[in-house]
Amino acid sequence: MPYKVKDIALAKQGKSKIALAEKEMPVLQSIKAEFEKTKPFEGLTISACLHVTKETAVLMKALKAGGARIGLCGSNPLSTQDDISAALAEEGINIFAWRGIKEDKYYWCVDKILDMKPELIIDDGADLISVLHKERKAQLKEIWSCQEETTTGVIRLKAMEKDGKLKLPVVAINDTPTKHMFDNYYGTGQSTIDGLLRATNVLLAGKTLVVAGYGFCGKGIALRAKGLGAKVVVTEVDALPALQAAMDGFEVMPMTKAARLGDIFITVTGNKDVITKEHYAVMKDGAILGNSGHFNVEINEQQLKQSSKNIKTVRDNLAEYEQKDGRKIYLIGEGRLMNLAAAEGHPSAVMDLSFADQALSCEWLAKNHESLEHKVYNVPTEIDVKVAKLKLASMGVKIDTLTPAQAKYLASWQEGT
Repeated sequence: MPYKVKDIALAKQGKSKIALAEKEMPVLQSIKAEFEKTKPFEGLTISACLHVTKETAVLMKALKAGGARIGLCGSNPLSTQDDISAALAEEGINIFAWRGIKEDKYYWCVDKILDMKPELIIDDGADLISVLHKERKAQLKEIWSCQEETTTGVIRLKAMEKDGKLKLPVVAINDTPTKHMFDNYYGTGQSTIDGLLRATNVLLAGKTLVVAGYGFCGKGIALRAKGLGAKVVVTEVDALPALQAAMDGFEVMPMTKAARLGDIFITVTGNKDVITKEHYAVMKDGAILGNSGHFNVEINEQQLKQSSKNIKTVRDNLAEYEQKDGRKIYLIGEGRLMNLAAAEGHPSAVMDLSFADQALSCEWLAKNHESLEHKVYNVPTEIDVKVAKLKLASMGVKIDTLTPAQAKYLASWQEGT
């Protein structure tokens, strides 16, 4: 089985971590048991570009149990966990991923899993889909359909659809409630703070923490930071989330003002140049910068380098940029997504929901791809509801059921005051 990982000897350690994750992911484990019986992917190849974590490993094993041949590469240079890569290689997954990969090798890995001639694609950030559309157009006709995991990737794909450039049907996993209401909110909130603390060991109580972007990810980060005693400031470009942030009790202001006040800055917008040279020029000595967006474009590191007279690594995943006036600014994980560069990513229990969506959407696409157009689709409602019900059951939570009279009332318009 072809693979390329940093050190296959790490497999035993990786398998232990995967086993722990499986205990925290009962929904995906129940889906795996279904797949073992029904074999929905028998004879199919699924190629995935994802963060290589123990949770991703549980998803890959579930798809393999359903009969699929799997190709996997990492979706970010610093998010791959090398022991997990090694364990998956020993599990018979065609994996090409290692931490600290350079850009040329990153796309070599992308090409390796596309060379497997997949019918189904799972993407996180839309790099696989982008390469297919730019460099491997002839292969597009061989692909049945795709999935996209994250906000940034969905934005890219909807822009392609709008421009008439999307040549494949894509399911937007990120946009379904059991993904963004839990993964983005609870997962990003906790794992981002985890990455911040591992990289810096800073005390949040009493600090001013600036969150750039108040989508589901930003809301989760702001809530956790507030809970640890930070004074939270939110920056936004959209009036609606800005209004919600203000009503949630946070100060809202432009980044040009927040740059002077913040002790810690976390970007999570999905856009570029959120923090730039004009902000570095007025930041406090000791300001800490981190990004939890998918790509390392939110904090302009090139401009930070240009304004610095000395750069050095001071802790694992933390670099010090000494400015020409002597102030020091600290950057976590090269400006890459800090919850995976400096920590382990989302807890397994919340990824149980997102990857259950992925697994069931793969099954749905395998059955329904022939009827789909070249556009971005939502996850079918029945999948979302099934995942929520399975998660509640795994937690021992029961809910009410509508009576026939209640169901009739909700479906009618005749009854009123």
